[in-house]
Amino acid sequence: MPRALLIVLDSVGIGGAPDAARYGDAGADTLGHIAEACAAGRGDRDGLRRGPLGLPNLAALGIGLAAAGATGRVPPGLEPAGPVRGVHGHAVETAAGKDTPSGHWEISGLPVSEDWGYFPDTRPAFPAALTQALIARGGLPGILGNAHASGTAVIDALGAEHVRTGKPICYTSTDSVFQIAAHEETFGLQRLYDLCAIARDCCDAYRVGRVIARPFVGTAAAGFRRTLNRKDLAVAPPGATLLDALAEAGRATVSVGKIGDIFAHRATGREVKPGGNAACLDAALAAFEPLPAGGLVFLNLVDFDTEYGHRRDVPGYAAELEAFDARIPAIERVLRPGDLCLVTADHGNDPTWHGTEHTREQVPILAFGPGIEPRDIGRRASFADIGAEVARHLGLPALAAGRAWG
Repeated sequence: MPRALLIVLDSVGIGGAPDAARYGDAGADTLGHIAEACAAGRGDRDGLRRGPLGLPNLAALGIGLAAAGATGRVPPGLEPAGPVRGVHGHAVETAAGKDTPSGHWEISGLPVSEDWGYFPDTRPAFPAALTQALIARGGLPGILGNAHASGTAVIDALGAEHVRTGKPICYTSTDSVFQIAAHEETFGLQRLYDLCAIARDCCDAYRVGRVIARPFVGTAAAGFRRTLNRKDLAVAPPGATLLDALAEAGRATVSVGKIGDIFAHRATGREVKPGGNAACLDAALAAFEPLPAGGLVFLNLVDFDTEYGHRRDVPGYAAELEAFDARIPAIERVLRPGDLCLVTADHGNDPTWHGTEHTREQVPILAFGPGIEPRDIGRRASFADIGAEVARHLGLPALAAGRAWG
C-alpha cells in the first residue's frame, strides 16, 4: 500500500485567482513577481543571495508551467530545462477569504462556503464587549493596539509600553484573526497561552477563525524580536476532512509544523512542531521514512508567509524558495515505489504587493514519486481536488468534495 507526503508551501501563490479583484488583489502574483524582481536585480542582498531566482528542481517538476497555466506566462528562469518530471497544474480556491485555515481545510477536502467574521480597519477595531470580556476574564489592566497592524511593526511601536504597563498588545488584519503579542519573560509565555484560550472563547461569537499567541523577547534599547513559540487556536473544521478519513481507516498520520493548530488537533495523529522551515522539513522526512503503508505526513512550511511575505521581503522570500528547492533531491530519496509527494500552497502573500496581508491567488500542484507519470492536469476547480487525489492514492473512500486526477 502506498504512502503520501503532502507539503504546503505557506503563501506560495502563483497568480491572482479569478475573483482576486473582489479582494483588492487583481494582479497579485507571489511567485511570478519574486522571479521578476530577482531577474531585475531587486532580489539581491549581500550575504544572502544574488541574481535570477534559481529553482531548477521545482522547474523540472513543472512549477513554471503551473504558473503559466494560472497567469499565461512562465516566470523568468522557471522554464524546465528538459522533460517535466512531475504531475503539474494549478488550483482555484472556492472558499471565501484568503486565510490559512480555509486554504488547508479545502486542500483536505472541505471547502467552507460561509465567510468568516472580520474586524473593521478602524480604531478601535474590536467590539467593546469583546475587549471588556477579555480584560475582565484575563485580569488585565487593559490592552494596547486594538487595530489592524503588522505584527513586527506593532511590537516595535508598543513593546516598551507593554513591558511597562503589563497590557498585552492585541491586533488584527484583513484575515479573520485576533492576535495577542506579549513578552515571554515579563508577561509570561504560559500566561499568554492562557489569555489566548480566553480570547478564543470570547471570539467564537464573532466567527473569528484564529486566535494567535505572538510571544516576543528583547528590550526597547536592544530591540524586540518574535520567538518561535507562536501558538494558533483555530476553530475546528465544520465537517470531515482527509485527516478524519485517515483516522477512521486506522491509518498513521504525522502532522508537522502548524498543521495540528490549523485543524484544532482533530485527527492530526502524531504532532511535531519544530521551529523554522528547514527543521520542519527535516522532521517530516524523518517521520516519513518509517511511516507505515497507507499513512500520511502532512507538512506546513510557514516561514514563507510569516518571515518573508508579511514582511514584504523579496530577497528573503527568494532565498527561502531556493533553500526548499535544494531539498527536493532529499525528498525524492525517501520516496519508495508507489509513494506520492504532493507540493502545493494555501494562498498567496505577494511581497511586492501593497499592504502586508495575504493575497487571493491560485496555487501550484506538483505531484511526483517513483512510478508517478508526468502530465499536465491543468486548472483544477477547487483546492479540494488535492485531498481527493491523496485519498484516491491511499485507497481511502472518496471525500465529500474534490475530484481526483489519477
